[in-house]
Amino acid sequence: MHIPLSSPDITDAEIAAVTAVLRTPQLCFGPELTAFEAALAAYVGVPHAVAVSSGTAGLHLALITLGIGEGDEVIVPSFAFIAIANTLHQVGAVPVFAEIDPVTLNLDPASVLHNLTPRTRAILVVHTFGVPAQMDALLEIARRFNLRVIEDACEALGGDFGEAAEKKRCGSFGDLAVFGFYPNKQITTGEGGAVLARNPDHAARLRALRNQGVTPGMGWFNNAEQGYNYRLSDLACALGRVQLSRIDEILTLRRQAAERYHALLRPIPGLELPPLALPRRTISWFVYVVRLPEDVNGERIRTELARRGIAAGRYFAPIHQQPSWRDRPTARTARLPLTEAIAPRTLALPFFNRIAHAQQAEVAAALGEVLISGTYSPV
Repeated sequence: MHIPLSSPDITDAEIAAVTAVLRTPQLCFGPELTAFEAALAAYVGVPHAVAVSSGTAGLHLALITLGIGEGDEVIVPSFAFIAIANTLHQVGAVPVFAEIDPVTLNLDPASVLHNLTPRTRAILVVHTFGVPAQMDALLEIARRFNLRVIEDACEALGGDFGEAAEKKRCGSFGDLAVFGFYPNKQITTGEGGAVLARNPDHAARLRALRNQGVTPGMGWFNNAEQGYNYRLSDLACALGRVQLSRIDEILTLRRQAAERYHALLRPIPGLELPPLALPRRTISWFVYVVRLPEDVNGERIRTELARRGIAAGRYFAPIHQQPSWRDRPTARTARLPLTEAIAPRTLALPFFNRIAHAQQAEVAAALGEVLISGTYSPV
């Protein structure tokens, strides 16, 4: 593809930082880990950050740390990356799929209320595509029914929610919050993630669990509990630390790219564009996802764009309809007409920090030509 779907933005500063670590004897559990965790916690506005090997690993550890386990129900969106359901399954918990808001594509608080049962233990909130979820309403539900709140903020670093005087970063609302730093995210560590915590006991347990259950003072081979190898190397943390130092520039570049797409795509009839702004929210642009007209076959659109050298993706196939989940009881009983109507129409366009105006213009021209000419073949 001559226009990829995503592309990491690595500068000489990141390369120098990683090279510097390679010149030391400490490639793991060194000063870069401490520095990255401290910088991330300060940026989001919470006391503790625990770096881990991936966002999925972070979700797994968050569930264990909060005591979510066998038979517990956790309310989640189906319009999300499948890791949220998979990690719940790994701890024996049950995902209960709730409906999404048609504008933000985040959990609809009314649907969360509708899906509560005596077995509900937590709400797993995803800030979809970097658009902050309606945290005030969701936190109020959690307070009323004594539920835990986990934020999946993997797509939302730098987003915030609230009135101007009380605005807070995504990742600072829940009991625990998870970030991911895969190469398509706002910042990358190659592979990696982090769990953010306000409670020091949660942070201590997360640190032990990521390193085979080892706690400070016990020695490397004395394990307080069964844990995992979810460590993140100093090489990755050095990359992440420098990337995070550039976060304001990165978010600005991504917002400008979204604005350019908006201007280029607005003339295409029938194409629904994502909102550039929403009340009480600062969007952290993770992807740029449009909605195709209802009578259009998205797979054929993606195929035609690929034939022209332009990558495009479907974000997301609903979890409850995917082969690995659709036959489970929780998926068969899900009633999600909005999710099922919106998901097939989504089309993620090439989107990254350094995408050129000329590349975006080519994408817009190709998409418009394919839609208007009808060469895509309708459903």
